[in-house]
Amino acid sequence: MDCLKFNKVHSDFRFNGISYTKEVLKEAAYSFIKEGEPYEKDIGQFLLDWLDDSQTVEVRTSGSTGTPKRIRLQKYHMRNSALATGEFFGLRPGSSALLCLSADYIAGKMMLVRALVLGLHLDSMAPVSNPLHLNRKKYDFGAFVPMQLQNATEQIGNIRTLLVGGAALPAPLKQKSRNSATRIFETYGMTETITHVAVKEIGSGFNTENETESFKALPDVVFSVDKRNCLIIEAPRVSEQPVITNDVVHLISETEFEWLGRYDNVVNSGGVKLFPEQIEQKLENIIEKRFFVVGIPDDQLGQKLILVIEGETDLDILKQKIATLSSFGKFETPREIIALPQFLETETGKVQRQLTIDGLL
Repeated sequence: MDCLKFNKVHSDFRFNGISYTKEVLKEAAYSFIKEGEPYEKDIGQFLLDWLDDSQTVEVRTSGSTGTPKRIRLQKYHMRNSALATGEFFGLRPGSSALLCLSADYIAGKMMLVRALVLGLHLDSMAPVSNPLHLNRKKYDFGAFVPMQLQNATEQIGNIRTLLVGGAALPAPLKQKSRNSATRIFETYGMTETITHVAVKEIGSGFNTENETESFKALPDVVFSVDKRNCLIIEAPRVSEQPVITNDVVHLISETEFEWLGRYDNVVNSGGVKLFPEQIEQKLENIIEKRFFVVGIPDDQLGQKLILVIEGETDLDILKQKIATLSSFGKFETPREIIALPQFLETETGKVQRQLTIDGLL
């Protein structure tokens, strides 16, 4: 396939208010790399990669569920992903968008691709914790990580449609976000699927009709499960081969599923399979600090479930609060609670569970 057919610059594309031809955008990219801030250097490097004659782009995974690695993605798959997003969310040439994610990773790269392919008017800024703190502009479209949504809920109404990904959304944050008229979508995807292949809409205070606990597929995406009940993704527009995940799901249909947790996180305690992510959802309303539950080796049970919390905490009071939770199953109460000064993270701010607890084992 001729790369020149899909790495053109849309005539309606604007970047920070400026219109660019392909050649002028290359010159701007060189300037970003030479003179820009660190986040601008990442933008410049990706623009050069996208605009060259190669059929592929090298990207790196975040490393939240395994060792970070570099993979090559087909540019026409990235273009197809941008078109699917535009179709699903009704983006048109001239729609305004905000890039506040690092262009060193796929989510930030794809905001640039969507703008180039769909003709969006894209503003960029450093990937700070609250992108809307000093930015009062209104946008049609944007993408955040959960931490950014947490810090920007007061101003979130300035974005009409917002994607939130990179980690699961805590229940208290979902509830807090419902006070906005913004359409907020929790996304499911990964680097290998070129960001999201499914979304879950979070109801707002103005519209709760579309709220759901299941993820629904984007156009031309089909789901199935393997013998582990792990999700298999068939998305021919963005991947030539099915993507076999380690995400355990309840498959509702070939286009809809409920996410239960990571297969590699499942705790087998005395023969009972426990999903840490499901237990964490039940704890979110009583624990304000960052935490996670995990299984560690135990002579009697094989694995025992423990709760790990970040920062100084009154463990006795926390145990009392947990004891009052009526939603807990018989085996879901953590058998031990451990407080650590700080969790280990990936470069994108995701908690590295296994590395964090390695020192405890």
